[in-house]
Amino acid sequence: MSERQNSGFSRRGFIGTLGTGATILAATPFISGAANAQGQSSVPETAAAKSARTRTIPRTQQTLTTLGLGTFLTFDARPGDDRRRLGEVFRRYVAGGGRVIDTSPLYGSAEVSVGAFLAGTPEASEIFVANKIWSTGEYLGDESHAVASFEQSRLRIWRDTIDLMQCHSIVNAPVVLPLMQAWKKEGRIRYVGVTHHESGLQDHLVELVERGGVDFVQTNYSIFNRSAERRLLPAAADRGVGVLINLPLEKARLMKVVEGCPLPDFAREFEAATWAQFFLKWVMAHPAVTTVLCGTSNPEHAEDNVQAMYGPLPDEAMRRRMVQHMETIPGFADIGRMPWYPDKDAQYQGLIRAAQATARARIGQ
Repeated sequence: MSERQNSGFSRRGFIGTLGTGATILAATPFISGAANAQGQSSVPETAAAKSARTRTIPRTQQTLTTLGLGTFLTFDARPGDDRRRLGEVFRRYVAGGGRVIDTSPLYGSAEVSVGAFLAGTPEASEIFVANKIWSTGEYLGDESHAVASFEQSRLRIWRDTIDLMQCHSIVNAPVVLPLMQAWKKEGRIRYVGVTHHESGLQDHLVELVERGGVDFVQTNYSIFNRSAERRLLPAAADRGVGVLINLPLEKARLMKVVEGCPLPDFAREFEAATWAQFFLKWVMAHPAVTTVLCGTSNPEHAEDNVQAMYGPLPDEAMRRRMVQHMETIPGFADIGRMPWYPDKDAQYQGLIRAAQATARARIGQ
C-alpha cells in the first residue's frame, strides 16, 4: 500500500476541550486538534497545512482515507425516530476528511440513513460507498434474491454505480462472487469484495484472496485480536488487495477496559490524544491495512475518531510497545468474553434489536 498524508486523557476529557466543536466545524473544514486554554491547537499543523491520511491500493490504484465510518447497529433507527444525531455523526466524519462509508441491507435502517445523509452532503460524489450482499436464494445457484437486494441498495443510497459490493460474511460466495464480478464487468459496481468479522473464517478469506477475483477483503483486526496478521494481511499485501478493517475497538470493549486508565506518555510520540486514537492508529499503522471502519452514534466520538487520520503513525517497534502496555491493563486478556457495547447496548434499539427482542419473546426467553 502506498500512503500519503496530504497534507494522556480520556475520550470524554478530549471531547470536553473541543467546546463548541459542532459550531466550529460548520465554519471550517477540519479542526486538527483539541484547543487548549489559550485557544491554540494542540496539534502543530492546521487544516490548511494538511488533510486526511490516505492509502492507495496497488491492484486498483483506488485511494481511500484511512478511517471509514461503519454503520452496524449505530445507524439503525426505527421509522420515525429523530435521526439528527446520526446526521451530525455523518457530517462531522465528512468534515473531518473521512470519505469511506460501509453499510449493508442487513443493518436495519442504516442503509436508508446513509442514503438520506449522502443526499444532503455536498461532498457526496467524493465519498466511497462500500455495501454488501447477503443472499442464499431459494435454491442452489439462484441469483434472484441477490439481484433484488442490489437493486434495493441502489435505490436506498441513490447511486447508479456502487463503489464496492461485498459478499457479506461469505454467505453463498460461490454464487454471489461471480454475480458481482459480472456486475463489475457491466459497470454496475466498481469493485468486488468479501467480508467476515470472525477470526475463524480468516483462512477462508485467504483462499478467496489467493484465488483472485476480489479487489477488497474486510476482516476483524485490533490491538487485542491480531490473528489477521498470521495469513490474511500478508496475502492481501502480496496480491495488492485492499483491506477494510472491522472491530478496531472491539465493539467498545477496548474502551471499557481502559476506562479510568491514563493514556501512556509515549502516545504523544504519534500524536494520539485519546484512547480511541491510540487504538485506531495502532490498526492504521499496519502497512496492509487500507481503511479502518469505526462506527458511532455519538457526534463527539466521531470528531475524536477522525483525529486518527492526522499526525504520525506508530512504527513497528512502537506498535509492539503499545501491545505490551495493553497487556499490563487488567481485563485486557478477557475482552473476548465481554459482551459487545458494554453499558451501551441500550443506545442501539433500532430495527435489529426490536426483531431480536420479538424473537426472544416468542420462545419465552
